[in-house]
Formats: sequence, C-alpha cells, structure tokens
Amino acid sequence: MARLRLTFACWHYDRMRALADGSVRPEGIDLVYLAQPVEETFFRMLRYREFDCSEMSLSSYVASLDSDKPPFIAIPAFPSRFFRHSCLFVSAKSGIERPQDLTGQRVGVPEYQMTAPVWIRGILSDDYGVKVTDVEHFSGGEEQPGRDEKIRLDLPKAIRLRPIGPTQTLSQMIADGELDALVTARAPSTFHKYPEKVRRLFPAYVEMEKQYYRRTKIFPIMHTVVLRRDVYEADPWVAQSLYKACVEAKAKAYELYGQTAAMPAMLPWSVAAVEEARREMGDDWWPYGLAQNRHVLDTFLRYHHEQGLSKRRFAPEELFAKETLETYKV
Repeated sequence: MARLRLTFACWHYDRMRALADGSVRPEGIDLVYLAQPVEETFFRMLRYREFDCSEMSLSSYVASLDSDKPPFIAIPAFPSRFFRHSCLFVSAKSGIERPQDLTGQRVGVPEYQMTAPVWIRGILSDDYGVKVTDVEHFSGGEEQPGRDEKIRLDLPKAIRLRPIGPTQTLSQMIADGELDALVTARAPSTFHKYPEKVRRLFPAYVEMEKQYYRRTKIFPIMHTVVLRRDVYEADPWVAQSLYKACVEAKAKAYELYGQTAAMPAMLPWSVAAVEEARREMGDDWWPYGLAQNRHVLDTFLRYHHEQGLSKRRFAPEELFAKETLETYKV
C-alpha cells in the first residue's frame, strides 16, 4: 500500500529533529519536512493553507476556531514552549519600574493576537492587576515596517489597539520613547544596541520564572501542530499517526540530553541545566498530550477570551482531534 505524502512545515527544533532527518517516520506517511522560520510558516499557513500540516501559533489556531468552517485541527504536540517574563521591555524614558506602572501607558506588540503577548498580558492581569484594558496597544513591525495581523481581529471596544505608522518600527519607537513598553517574542534589536535606552522590566527573570512555575505548574505553550482540516477529514488516522511520531521524536531528544560523555549542545553547563530542569519540573519537563497540559491550556484559553481574541471560552478538549485524546490499553 502506498504511503500518504504530507508536507510538514516546522522549525528545526531538537524535539522535531528525528522527523526532519527521517529517523522517526509516522506510520503510513511519507513526511516532507520543511524547516523554516516560524513567522514564515504561520504567514503561509494562515493566509494560503500551503502545507498539509505545520506548527502553528496556539493563539492563531484558537482564533481560527471561531470560523464557520475552521480550517485546521490540532494534535496535542507542542514544539514551542517558553516562560515569557524575559519578554517585557520598557523604555528608559517611560519611568516604569514595576509592572503596576504600565497602567495608562503605550505598549507595543508585533501582533496583538500573538501567543507570547497573550501569555504576558494574562500574567500581568493575574499577578499584578494590570488589565488588558488598562493600556493602549500599538501593533506593527518590530524590525521591519508594514507588519499586519495575520488574522482579522474583532476586539471589544474597551480594548484600545491601533497600528503604528507605515515607516515606523516598534524597536526604534521604544528606544526613542515613543512607546513606553513592548511585549514580544523576540528581543528588539535596540535592547542590544542601546542598553541605556531599552531594558527588561524583569531583569531577574530566570528566578521569577522558576517561582512562577513552582506556584502555578505552568510551562507556557506557544505553538501546537495542526493539520489542514480537509487533510484530516479525508484520512482521520493521520492525526494519531503524526502525534505518535511527534512523541517518539521528543523521546529521542530526551535521550540526547541524557548524554553526558559529550555535550549535545554548545552550552558549557548543559548537563547542570538538564539536572535542574528535572529537579524543578520532573523527568518529562516538556509534556505532550491533553491530560498533562489541561491546566496550562485552560489558563491560556481564559486569557484568550478575556483579551477579546475568542468569542467564547473554549474547553481544552475542543482544540484537538478526538483520536489523539486517549489511547488503547492492553
């Protein structure tokens, strides 16, 4: 029987490397792995549906579920997770010293619907009382002018969002003091170029993120894996097959980081970092599956709805192909 050929766009993560090099092959599938930057993958998948399956911004995916005919269906594999306390930058001209000082300020964001800012805004609301309606949001290109939202937004009137100018960039605006703060997945170039002008709101972010995890047990999910819905509906078995392959590929990454005879990555204390991750978060510190991530997903879905990005609050079960929610037992 011929194997089903599917294209899969995803960055070259260690937890996906075995899919990229073919050492893990999804059952019944010839996978054409397209390694490319996440912004390119999201743009091409959301705008043009170019791939059979891809990694996808969790926020963009949830927003797509409000469509009359949702274009994608996800599997509970999460190629990107990231603690985001390090991703809130402030202008030296703003006078902002603590999170509560953000109230009434001008806050830039590459795209309002991006997953990273959804998490940051949610944490600011839950932990510091700064609501999404307490600031004025400005969206646009971080380093290049002209970036637009990848999906159409229909926000409540209480949320103030407007685009920056056609020749402006968020990175330069925060350095010049035209923005008071910036929430983003990538550090702006002016943070490195002008450290006297742009700084992190939370310089001691590593310890803050550890404390956040100890308190909440949340390791924020950034991306999931989606199938085009027409691909899934034609062959529903591909969801489970691809999910199992993602789990197997992640296991190979764990094996790599269990290697202590030689360094698997160019980080001199990577062995200590792995040992610390196990102490803080357990042996499976990067879990896949619904059950292991229900509380993380439920928190994100609350944030997404509170921030006007979904018309109703979805339940975690609604995100994923039903075939991936449970497995057989012997």
